[in-house]
Amino acid sequence: MTPTGTNYLAFMCWIGLWSLVFHWVLAVTNSCNWLRYVTRFPCDIFGFYVAFIYLQKGVQVLERFGADAPFYLSVMVALLVFMVAYACGELGESPLFRHPVRVFLKDYGTPLTVVFFTGFVHLGRMKTIELERLPTGAAFFPTADRGWFINFWDISLGDVFIAMPFAILLTILFYFDHNVSSLIAQGTEFPLRKPAGFHWDIFLLGLTTGVAGLLGLPFPNGLIPQAPFHTESLCVTKVVADTEEDNGEAKGHYAFKRTHVVEQRVSNLAQGLLTLGTMTGPLLVVLHLIPQAVLAGLFFIMGYQALEANGITAKLLFLLRDRALTPGSHPLRRLPRRAAVWAFVAVELAAFGATFAITQTVAAVGFPVVILALIPVRAILLPRLFSPLELNVLDAQTASPFTMESVSGSYAQPAAQQQQQREEEQGVRDDDDFATATESEDPSVMLPMGRRKSEEVLAEEGRGRTNADVETGDAIEMGRLGVSRRRQASRGAGLDEK
Repeated sequence: MTPTGTNYLAFMCWIGLWSLVFHWVLAVTNSCNWLRYVTRFPCDIFGFYVAFIYLQKGVQVLERFGADAPFYLSVMVALLVFMVAYACGELGESPLFRHPVRVFLKDYGTPLTVVFFTGFVHLGRMKTIELERLPTGAAFFPTADRGWFINFWDISLGDVFIAMPFAILLTILFYFDHNVSSLIAQGTEFPLRKPAGFHWDIFLLGLTTGVAGLLGLPFPNGLIPQAPFHTESLCVTKVVADTEEDNGEAKGHYAFKRTHVVEQRVSNLAQGLLTLGTMTGPLLVVLHLIPQAVLAGLFFIMGYQALEANGITAKLLFLLRDRALTPGSHPLRRLPRRAAVWAFVAVELAAFGATFAITQTVAAVGFPVVILALIPVRAILLPRLFSPLELNVLDAQTASPFTMESVSGSYAQPAAQQQQQREEEQGVRDDDDFATATESEDPSVMLPMGRRKSEEVLAEEGRGRTNADVETGDAIEMGRLGVSRRRQASRGAGLDEK
């Protein structure tokens, strides 16, 4: 590093090692219990920021191509990638085609779009235009001419301690980023049944951060919107016809209702192994064929999808929508004053602007502190500006009470409601323990000794959560997914298992 002459990789390695220590301190002191104060307010702002970073990254990729033929071809390819990937997502949510085709388009439309346009640029006169492609290196070898292991001792003692404040900032960022990604991936819209492990996650994240520092790799952490999109892809859904008789616009429409999530570890493990496989020689040759313009289009569609699923976007669309055409069941219709929505959105946009602005300056290193400051702003400042009812509707808890139990509950959930939730859960357990065969209308859900089948078993049999169960909490559901999108369909639509 100039002008000090410090070994950059060794300095980054010490940042990773210090961060490992700080992550482990956070894990063993149960610091994740502070997540009870994290509501949709900071999550939506951070997700909004990440979405704009993706869009900005796509523009920056195209800016490097100058103003000649490669630039115009790259812009065209990026926009086509965005439009085709968007169309695949829309078809996946539409009533067109059979269900397996829609699922295939929704899950694999974007990667197949990348594959198609990688070859598309070689058609006709486009093959004579040289486009910048994804740079790659040797198989299972660092990009720079060095070994895998960093000589972390090749640095002065003073620089070792200078790395500490940077490690603190990195730890703050990872604490917020990873935990927010985890909370959103376990949001209230997902009917999860397995408990969370926030403290264990922070411990493992510290370990991977330290190992990445020793190997000279970028520090890994949770991602938005990839993490919640992964949970979304694991949801089992069914089609439910709209029964809102007082809303003429809703008649004849349908909505997707999530019944349960296929909770397992295989898909995440497979993702890691496939990423490792991209370091092999043949796949590196294939990756080198991808034009950077295609990646710019990929950034555009990721940014758009993150914006579409963001709570700030949902509130803005509500404010811009014709009141006469807004469904009566819309959560924000519960508010007695519409100005509260305008004020809340203004605060969120101001916080987003401050977060985005600081990252464009030399003070970008302090970005994690600004993000973390959103939590006390929500806990201390917003209750002075909005009533409890308004905050309940505008800023519900991020994850379900079941998930938040691992961090001592949620600040957004009133204490009385938490107590009622515990009593209801205790009542369910008592019923499960002492139910008799005569108390069940369906003998097939009974086990020997009068015990009922678990919800997991019932879900696998298609008889688990009812529509009412799935819809619980919809009144305050203004999170990442905002208002559920409705499509035209026959009222006689049946079950559509995913």
